[in-house]
Amino acid sequence: MTSLLCILLGALASAPLWMAVTFWISRRVWRNARRMAARAKGHDNLVELAHLAGGLAHEIKNPLSTINMNLKLLSEDLGRYHDEEHARFQRRIGAIQQESQRLREILDDFLHYAGKHELHPQRVDLRQVVTELADFFAAQASVAHIVLRTSAPEHPVLADIDINLIKQALLNLMLNAAQAMTHGGELLIRVGADRARAVIEVIDTGPGIGPEDIDRIFQVYYSTKKGGSGLGLPTARRIVHEHGGTLQVQSELGKGTRFVIGLPLPTPAPAPAIGAREGKRA
Repeated sequence: MTSLLCILLGALASAPLWMAVTFWISRRVWRNARRMAARAKGHDNLVELAHLAGGLAHEIKNPLSTINMNLKLLSEDLGRYHDEEHARFQRRIGAIQQESQRLREILDDFLHYAGKHELHPQRVDLRQVVTELADFFAAQASVAHIVLRTSAPEHPVLADIDINLIKQALLNLMLNAAQAMTHGGELLIRVGADRARAVIEVIDTGPGIGPEDIDRIFQVYYSTKKGGSGLGLPTARRIVHEHGGTLQVQSELGKGTRFVIGLPLPTPAPAPAIGAREGKRA
């Protein structure tokens, strides 16, 4: 057996083991995080989660990067051969690379959820935010045979938000809806406001969520979709809560699901004092 095949077989044997170990580490660290979070309160909880996220990144990214680099090199070496045996080995490496990439995505999702979010709010018109996000998502919706529509009032709907984070939360909801509509459907993003809050609704015509799942969809690592990380909806809810808002869900089997984001309306600027106005006239 050639030295190349020895290296290849060794990699095939060790890479899945490395991935299993790194995935086990991530789940173990997250379970510890949940236990500590249950004991922690308020600010201490967020600080502890931020430290855990950093530790998790260190524990997983280093071996995962080594695995990916060696898989890439092995794939390049195998590309020099054109017989069926080497082609079979290359297909196996390709499968391992896919799983390795999935582990990286799980890690990224975890970091988005558990990492510290520093808000940089600015006053924006939510109509513009939704329009930009709909333009970005349009191609993906078209490929999935989803009719994407937006609805908004004629007047501005203002809110003080971190634009990138709110876009991330909305995108998570839109991706969740698209994944539910496996055979196409309609997706409506509606902006509005009432006396107390600005409102963004994400409404789909998917199969709906059963009563046994509706109370669990915001639980970390809970997912009804094959290959889902179970972190998209919890991350969206955390982002909204950090803005002082709410995220609610309503669903009916066979008809679809409606997520409602409620955000505080901006506080009006205080009127200048009488003395200040008189001084300005003087």
